[in-house]
Amino acid sequence: MVLSDHEVMGLGGWFVRIRVFKMGFIKEQQKRLAIRFLSWQYEKKKLPIPARIELERHASRIVEDAHRIARERGRNVMSIIKEMIADLKP
Repeated sequence: MVLSDHEVMGLGGWFVRIRVFKMGFIKEQQKRLAIRFLSWQYEKKKLPIPARIELERHASRIVEDAHRIARERGRNVMSIIKEMIADLKP
């Protein structure tokens, strides 16, 4: 008996696809929040705010590093992001 792709995937495969989409959505929201935090820190420290593309790159690196640290140490991603941005140096 040969199963179709749909039958092989089953309901579990459907949940996996939703989970992947949801994780991408969450990381995008974390990146947006990191951009806001970065902008706020630059303003607070009276530093010139970099171009939007640079802020996005910096925020992406922060979010990826925060996820890596959270996996290694079992901590909350958002608290790690806040700590990393608070330590922003000119």
